[in-house]
Amino acid sequence: MKTHAVSPLNTIGNLLIAGSIAVLIPYTILTIIFDYPNILRQEPGVILTRFYEGGPQLIAVWWTFAITGLLLLIAYLKLGQYFENQHTSVRWATTIGIISGIAQIIGLLRWTFVVPVLADRYVHSADPAVRESIGVIFQAVHQFGGVLLGEHIGQLFTVIWTVVMARVFDQLRVFPRWVAVFGYVASGIYLLAQTELFATVIPTFPVFDLAGFIGSTLWLVWLVLIGVKFRRLKVISQSLAENKESYTAFFSAKL
Repeated sequence: MKTHAVSPLNTIGNLLIAGSIAVLIPYTILTIIFDYPNILRQEPGVILTRFYEGGPQLIAVWWTFAITGLLLLIAYLKLGQYFENQHTSVRWATTIGIISGIAQIIGLLRWTFVVPVLADRYVHSADPAVRESIGVIFQAVHQFGGVLLGEHIGQLFTVIWTVVMARVFDQLRVFPRWVAVFGYVASGIYLLAQTELFATVIPTFPVFDLAGFIGSTLWLVWLVLIGVKFRRLKVISQSLAENKESYTAFFSAKL
């Protein structure tokens, strides 16, 4: 007898769609009012001055950008709970996904609670030595909270989560094969954005300039896509159970 699980699937689908759109809105606003993400690689003085000029509105947009990531964290958790008994990779993949989200949220929140203080001190100081010191402090915070936490760990772990979950969906035949391929392609392009991070410490490192924008955009499209497909799924438990048995039998035979 087939087990219907419409409500959990709808919830997962809604969270993926809402989370993707919610993240995209403040991101788009930042590209307009703060020249994000291009401004991230400017000199500290330029960044701090532009940030100060943005005022409380800019701080609010950064806070929104960070907090909207909570929707995707909940989606990762519910996906993990739903599929953890269907595939052996899901539990650790969920942990990776949660870490990626937390790392990115913490990294983004520096713009709300750390950068405003530095920007205010920088703009209102007439002492070149003080300004230079603030610039050095900002650079350290920027490199740690942004490059290391948010972009390297956050984005790298996001790519890992995406590849593993796309593989899980493919092996369990939850979606057509092309959905998994889409996830692999988006992840591969997104991974190339890591070259820009290494270039911040190795200036001669080759950089794929558009990888971050294209990869992150395709990744959000993929999340919306699987969100829509989850909403359309009516029956899944029996098919997943059957796939799990065949999957387990296959690897048992190999052993």
